[in-house]
Amino acid sequence: MTRDGDPTATPTNPLGAYLQARRGLVTPEQVGLPVGGVRRVPGLRREEVAMLAGVSTDYYLRLERGRDIHPSHQVLDALARVLQLDEVERAHLQHLAEPVRRARPRRTAERVPARLHALLAALEVPAFIEGRAFDVLATNDLATAFSPRLRVGENRLRSLLLDPEEQVFHRDWEDAVASFVGAFLHSVADEVHDQRVVELVGELSLASGRFRQLWARQDVRVLEGGSMTVDHPVVGELHLHRDKLPVDGLLLVLYYADPGSASAERLGMLASLARGTRSGA
Repeated sequence: MTRDGDPTATPTNPLGAYLQARRGLVTPEQVGLPVGGVRRVPGLRREEVAMLAGVSTDYYLRLERGRDIHPSHQVLDALARVLQLDEVERAHLQHLAEPVRRARPRRTAERVPARLHALLAALEVPAFIEGRAFDVLATNDLATAFSPRLRVGENRLRSLLLDPEEQVFHRDWEDAVASFVGAFLHSVADEVHDQRVVELVGELSLASGRFRQLWARQDVRVLEGGSMTVDHPVVGELHLHRDKLPVDGLLLVLYYADPGSASAERLGMLASLARGTRSGA
């Protein structure tokens, strides 16, 4: 029988890490198992997941340890059912299993084409380009007037977790952090060994206890669009919509207000201030 407390069983592959994290969040009661005796680990044991999914304990152990195996879609679907994954989490699990079946090409450096810089300059709303690890790669003047953390070279996840001004800026900072970490997991998926990802995860793990907690849970989210409320230090409260549009393998992020709203008026004031600063007025 496997021992969940065995340090040699710690998974070093993304698929194994995800399975281990998610089984730790499912209680025996949730899957109809009796709760008896002393349980040394939170959530389900490996042998319990294996039994409920209809696979051998040895096979499941090989999955968590990243051995050279080829999990079928049927097995992954059974594991998703046992671990009570939602649609986004199921897709993430299937995606993590793909590198086991075939190697993926290495990522190329993220570069912003000149035409996207021109597009940003022409837009009359805060807009910027971000990479897969939430690095700000290009931005317009209104975006930096909206938040100085949207300058080129900043990382949105690092700013959100480590910059005290972000906690004041975001009305729903706790929800924003959980959403961003989940979206970061979804974005990098099986690229957790990418140098940029390793550097960022290492930095945030050392500096932020909240990041360590959320990273350990392995909650994945899709952060495509939505609404947000911020307290801007100059123009005050802003209720804005956010959209993320894929362009050339990057993401164009836009913030905008409902037409005719108080937030739209305040955003217009911010745009005037940004133009004045640019012209030296």
